[in-house]
Amino acid sequence: MDQVRLGAAGLRVSRLGLGMMSFGDPSTRSWLLQEDDAVAFAGAAADAGITFFDTADVYSEGASEELTGRALREVFTRREEYVLATKAYFPMGSGPNSQGLSRAHLLDAVDASLRRLGVEHIDLFQVHRFDPETPIAETMQTLHDLVRAGKVRYLGASSMRAWRFAKMQRIAALNGWTGFCSMQDHYNLLYREEEREMVPMCIDADIAFLPWSPLARGRLARPGDQVAATERGRADQQGKRDYAAANLAIIDAVGEVADARGVSRATIGMAWLLQRPGVTAPLVGATRLSHLAEAIAALDVHLTEQECERLEASYLPLPSDANR
Repeated sequence: MDQVRLGAAGLRVSRLGLGMMSFGDPSTRSWLLQEDDAVAFAGAAADAGITFFDTADVYSEGASEELTGRALREVFTRREEYVLATKAYFPMGSGPNSQGLSRAHLLDAVDASLRRLGVEHIDLFQVHRFDPETPIAETMQTLHDLVRAGKVRYLGASSMRAWRFAKMQRIAALNGWTGFCSMQDHYNLLYREEEREMVPMCIDADIAFLPWSPLARGRLARPGDQVAATERGRADQQGKRDYAAANLAIIDAVGEVADARGVSRATIGMAWLLQRPGVTAPLVGATRLSHLAEAIAALDVHLTEQECERLEASYLPLPSDANR
């Protein structure tokens, strides 16, 4: 598998990343997988050349980080063989300083993530959302301090308004602080609103674009009337909100192209994303090893211009979810 640069940074990541939100405590979400599965998925990913693994402190209240750390130590011989990413912003306790991007919370969050992951440094530390309650300078200086301290090596962000992302970058640059080298954002055939501002901004500034939910929480992987065919689909209230107005004609088109190609719907949805301008490494979320195999298969599928037009023709604009 190709290893590509993370935007303008010197760090290289695999062309696909494995999202680790699927692993954690099933008592918090019924579809979550446990430790043996995490090791199996990490091993299959590594065998395919995936070296990029993404989690967050809030996933399963820290359990995802714990399982991710143990699984990667089981699969890889040396720490430098993989790139480990995590995030902070959402509440991790009931206290007033247990959330957001304040200096108080970020310093605590990084130390807690390092303990749960069982590592000495985080390769890519990402702010999970924008924090309107904390001065941007406070956030960016704290992130810079974490890089200087060696706890974090590179910085990224996730899901916010493009103008806010640009403002954070500008304040970091004006003060000589470390800026972001990546943006992890919502992007797939059913949600393309980031093509308006965020994707062009990332291309212009050489910032890596890391799509999350590349298959629209599984909706691109099955016919439109089978959304609830899986345990996650039945329990996924957020997905029902995000894609309530999704155009079923797109899902039908994915099926038609997949049938013509003799591959899965998931492979077609991922192949389309991999060909989009600016996309660095989609983050694959999987609860079955076959899901991972279908994503990897997309690396060998090159869609024609006519196929892409067919997939894109029925898209209807959706409300932006950047502040969700």
